Amino acid sequence: MRVAYFTNQYPKVSHSFIRREILALERQGVEVDRLALRGWSDPLVDEDDIAERAKTHYLLRKGLGALLPATFRQALRTPAAFVRGIGMAFRLSRMSDRPAPYHLVYLAEACEMVRWCREHQVDHLHVHFGTNPTEVALLARLLEGPRFSFTVHGPDEFDRPLGLHLREKIEAATHVVAISSFGRSQLYRWVGHDHWPKIQVVHCGLEAAFLDTLSAEPFPTTPRLVCVGRLCEQKGQLLLLEAVRRLRDQGVDLHLVLAGDGEMRGELERFIQQHNLQSRVSITGWISSERVKQELQAARTMVLASFAEGLPVVIMEAMALGRPVLTTSIAGIPELVRHGIDGWLVPAGDVEALVDMLAVALATPTHQLQDMGRAARSRVIERHSIDTEATKLHRLFASAP
Repeated sequence: MRVAYFTNQYPKVSHSFIRREILALERQGVEVDRLALRGWSDPLVDEDDIAERAKTHYLLRKGLGALLPATFRQALRTPAAFVRGIGMAFRLSRMSDRPAPYHLVYLAEACEMVRWCREHQVDHLHVHFGTNPTEVALLARLLEGPRFSFTVHGPDEFDRPLGLHLREKIEAATHVVAISSFGRSQLYRWVGHDHWPKIQVVHCGLEAAFLDTLSAEPFPTTPRLVCVGRLCEQKGQLLLLEAVRRLRDQGVDLHLVLAGDGEMRGELERFIQQHNLQSRVSITGWISSERVKQELQAARTMVLASFAEGLPVVIMEAMALGRPVLTTSIAGIPELVRHGIDGWLVPAGDVEALVDMLAVALATPTHQLQDMGRAARSRVIERHSIDTEATKLHRLFASAP
């Protein structure tokens, strides 16, 4: 069977889980093509991502004008379907945060996708994220393109279910993947019960090589914490910095590493300077997967103060490396992290609770942290092997009507 994976941007620093999924499917004998709208010129720091970019076809690489020939040909080839596609594009523009012309561009992208999939004999299209890439896949299906499925991660889809027309997308798909039971429950809300069976849970996973990694270095004794993720509002780094400031004022010794980059970096740096936290907080910028692993191994605890999430892969990575996780009790996180066993959970947005729990984590004896880390490692190995999860996906693709 030949499957094409499609998303807005590929490869991408924060989307390594898509790469792992593709490679795991290929190990199982599935032919996988990579499709994306953009990403051919973005800076990459990971050698695996650089290799993936060479395998990826970009629909917009030659600009919007290059979509016109495929659009005209599709209109002539399937005129009735093309008219239905125009109608659907206008329908999907209602309540959207983008006006109708954008949705007509999605229709043109769908025409190019249909052409490419037909030429490459693609049997099934799988999309990551239920945003505009899934709209393109839906329109392509209306134009007699391949059947499609999609994975919903959240939180974007859960924040804007009406504007993203989740119901229409779920109804048109052969199946829909949620990465947690919480995510599945949110999708159940927007479709009739007769569509529930097509919504299945498939976890994001880690490679066997990563799961087999166990540092020979002694467990760190310095009060070093690490937060890995894009520097953005939903990750709660400003709240985490406020917690660090309060702990500093209480005389608690710690150092926090913010591993990542993003649109809020300037604001975070100003907060650090304003409150004289330069000796307590450092920001790495974008780093490679190997460097992320090193930062996790150098920390006693991984911290994530997110306000909105799906189920962060970095939590799985920290747990696989034997590090307990302190994070917020939201979305799919409590399905993996067990409070007091392999980590700590706090209410999102509660800085007092975050300060108190950080103090607990920092005061926890090393031997107890090691025990929690071993429990965390066992937990993630049991639930998040990419080869096991890819097998579930393979079965879904093969059984699609």
